[in-house]
Order: sequence, then structure tokens, then C-alpha cells
Amino acid sequence: MLSGLIFILLPLILGYLVRLTDPDRLAVVNRLVNASIYLILFLMGMGLAALEQLSVGMAAMSGQALTLFAIITPLNLLALWWLSRRSPLRANPAQAVDGAPMTRWQALSGSLTLAAVVALGVGAGVLLKTIGTQLDTDTLAEWALYVLLALIGCQLRSSGMSLRQILLNRHGLVIALTVMASSLLGGLLAAPLLALEWNQGMAISAGFGWYSLSGILVGDQLGPILGGAAFFNDLARELLAFVLIPLTIQRYTPLAIGIGGATSMDFTLPVIQQTGGVACVPVAVVSGFLLSLAAPPMILFLLSLSHV
Repeated sequence: MLSGLIFILLPLILGYLVRLTDPDRLAVVNRLVNASIYLILFLMGMGLAALEQLSVGMAAMSGQALTLFAIITPLNLLALWWLSRRSPLRANPAQAVDGAPMTRWQALSGSLTLAAVVALGVGAGVLLKTIGTQLDTDTLAEWALYVLLALIGCQLRSSGMSLRQILLNRHGLVIALTVMASSLLGGLLAAPLLALEWNQGMAISAGFGWYSLSGILVGDQLGPILGGAAFFNDLARELLAFVLIPLTIQRYTPLAIGIGGATSMDFTLPVIQQTGGVACVPVAVVSGFLLSLAAPPMILFLLSLSHV
């Protein structure tokens, strides 16, 4: 078990050993990460199209994603609401920013683009099946995954976040731990409803909102249907976050920051900054960073337990 896990995590570890400070090189890494994500999600869509009964598979994926979302998200909200009632952290309306670097529509369109890539992959897979051509999408996705993990490791190391900055930001740390605990509990409760092993249910929930990665890692181990379910469950979390953040950030600041999960350090950060003020930004970045750092090894570790 451990040897298999280390083998899968090796690209992530090797990437983390590389620290880049040159902006041009970091920009190249960021572009390669995006390209790898698009490629793997496209291949995941093609894998869905390769199913013998595509409509049945898509219906199963939709039902599983809805079940996950209906269990995990209320637990997240309940836990973060409880934390908000006890936390002194509050947004400052006077610091709200109108001209944040990214508009809400830009952030939302980025997430919807990834969903469109999956749909394009399904369409391409159906077309190839029609003309009698097959691609080994599993092998291609596996190698692309290794490249992606190495690049993500490099991104995390080069993020500029020191261990001291992370651990001293108590609010960000507590929010991240609350999201982790409630998400994993939700996955555990959802597992029997989805006819999954307990660790598989928890693994699907351990993306913590990082939909582009959770779908890839889960799909690589459990197949395209469960990978798609993990992807759309985490994507739905982000879409909900865009609605809830402006409505809750003044009164329930930890809830507003935490509901986006790992995306609070990137896609949902502009909304947090615009509606909650600059004081919320470091908390959101630390929370999102910790969830992003925890998601890959936790997903892979939990999935590796199936092979014990």
C-alpha cells in the first residue's frame, strides 16, 4: 500500500523540491498546469463516452454527484456556521474593494470552461466510437496526471507561503480544518448510499472544492463515472460559493471564506476581497492553500486503502 502511494505521489514530491522565483518561469508552469488540466478533463470525457451504455453512465454520474452535494455541502455549511458563531473574525465593509483583479464573471466563466472541456471530450469520444477508432485514454491520462502532479508541487512550493505564515494565521487554519473534517464526514456518510467502500466515499469528498484535481485523481483510480461525480460535486460547491459569499460574509465571515474550499485562494478570492475587504484576503489565501496542499495526498492515501 505505502509503496504504491509513494509511487503515485513521487511526481508531486519531486515538483515540490523545485522552487521557482523567476516570474517568467512561473508563468510557464501555470500555463502548463492549465494545459494538463484541460487535457486530462478532455480525456475523462472521452472515457465517459467509451462506456457501453453512455446514457446510463451519465445518469449514474449525475445521481452520484447530486447525492454527494446534498450530503457534504449541508455539513460544510453547518460546521462553518457553528464556527462563525464562535469566531471573532468579521469582514470590514469599509474595506470592500470594487476593482479586484478578477471579476466574478471571469472567475465563474473559468470554472464553467472546465465543465465544457469535459463535455467536448464526451463529444469527441462519441465521434471516435462512431467511426470505429479507439484511443488508450487511460494510459494518456495517467501520464498527463504525473506531469500535472509535478507541476502542482512546483506551484505550491513557489507560492510564497512560508510555514510560519500559515501556522500563525489561526483563522485560516481553523477554517481549513473545519472544511476538511465536515467534508470527510460527508463522504463517509455518502459511501453506503453510493455503494462504495468507506475510504472511497471519503476520497471523493477530499477534493475540498478543487474540482479540476479531484475529478482527475478519483477518475484515474475509480473510473470516469466516479471521477465525473467528484468533479461536478466540487464544481457545484464553487458555484454555490459565488452566490453565498456576498450574502454571508458580513455576518458569517468564516462560512463565506470556507464554503469555497480550496478555491478561496484563487477563483473565489476576488469575490471575498470585493465584498469582505482586504482583511479577509490573507485568511482566505491560507485556508485555500492548506486545503489545496492537503487534497492530493489525502485523496491518494484514501484510495490506496482499497488495495490493502
